[in-house]
Amino acid sequence: MKKLIRQTAIIMSSAAWIVACDSPPTDEKLMQTLQEDVVFLAADDLGGRAIGTEGEQKAAEYLAKEFEKIGLAPKGTEGFFQPFTVSKPSNPHEEAVIGTNGEGVTGRNVVGFLDKKADKTIIIGAHFDHLGMGGQGSLHRGDSSIHNGADDNASGTAALLALAEILKFEDLKSNVLFIAFSGEENGLWGSNYFTKNPTLDLKTVNYMINMDMVGRMKEDNSLAINGVGTSPSFPPVLDLINTDSLKLITSESGVGPSDHTSFYLQDLPVLHFFTGQHEDYHKPSDDAEQINYAGIIKVVRYITRLVKQLDPEEKLAFTKTKDSSDSPRFTVSMGVVPDYMFDGKGMRVDGVSEGKPAQAAGIQKGDIVVQLGDSTIVDMMSYMRALSAFQKGDSTKVVLDRSGKKIESVVKF
Repeated sequence: MKKLIRQTAIIMSSAAWIVACDSPPTDEKLMQTLQEDVVFLAADDLGGRAIGTEGEQKAAEYLAKEFEKIGLAPKGTEGFFQPFTVSKPSNPHEEAVIGTNGEGVTGRNVVGFLDKKADKTIIIGAHFDHLGMGGQGSLHRGDSSIHNGADDNASGTAALLALAEILKFEDLKSNVLFIAFSGEENGLWGSNYFTKNPTLDLKTVNYMINMDMVGRMKEDNSLAINGVGTSPSFPPVLDLINTDSLKLITSESGVGPSDHTSFYLQDLPVLHFFTGQHEDYHKPSDDAEQINYAGIIKVVRYITRLVKQLDPEEKLAFTKTKDSSDSPRFTVSMGVVPDYMFDGKGMRVDGVSEGKPAQAAGIQKGDIVVQLGDSTIVDMMSYMRALSAFQKGDSTKVVLDRSGKKIESVVKF
């Protein structure tokens, strides 16, 4: 009898699991799966997921299995995988050459397709690689250490899986192509390769959504959405679907330091979602326990509403924007991490690097730069213009707003 009861319990448990898998995930279920995905991807065992490493390969295999479990069809060139090889130049002024053959480092995009039998497709992407043990791009000043990249970008990758699980239950008039990119940290290598070697006709693509660093939503529920100027269809719906009272901070440019840029350059409308910079950015301290999982759920639910709101429209019109690639070039750095979510006047400092000019000048996290030299700083662009006027060895006055008080100091570059 006990054996029969045990077997019955197993059958009932299995049936409950099947029912759960055949219904849209609740927030509770999303919380669980998001945590599982981020913890796996940001574990020391994966060694920071640098392109071409064993950890990156393990991450790619994990994502392919998750795509398969969700029910996506493989849409790479080798099942779910789209391998690409990058020959890194010896001359730093030359561009890396991305191809399928030749010597260099090999990465793999992971590509899955949600087939809704439609004639148009949405692309949703996130990069899953990170910095490995640090090196170029790291802001860590100590010994070589594993950079787990929980927010950058295990968070976006976990959100990608969550959206696949949600959207498979939606009655959409669009197919959805889910892509986990590799090589983003090295120069958008994976997304660049995909757009030059797409596994479906890009002419059928309606728009692209990119999630990069969506795991550290702040208490004010701020969410940056970049690229809103790339289609006239975007701005009218952003506030309409904001039922969670998120603080939306938008920018028009389709160009930025993440994978949506590769698609914008193919004349496709793009949106990039981002919850903000923080002091653990590109450091070994970007770990899973720092992640705001409830915040990721808000991002995922917002994007779900966006996809549904845009779904009845025909192919979205594309608009070129004034891009950040037109920004002034500069040869010096203050050594600060800007707060890209700040929407007040000036440039707010979100972190200060050790041994850099800002630290020597006494600049602190939270300070707002309101003047640099003779230039008034009202936003990030004016800060960059002011910075471009200086050369190594120059000194200049900097005026800071620190908790409402004006403080003057001198920065030596």
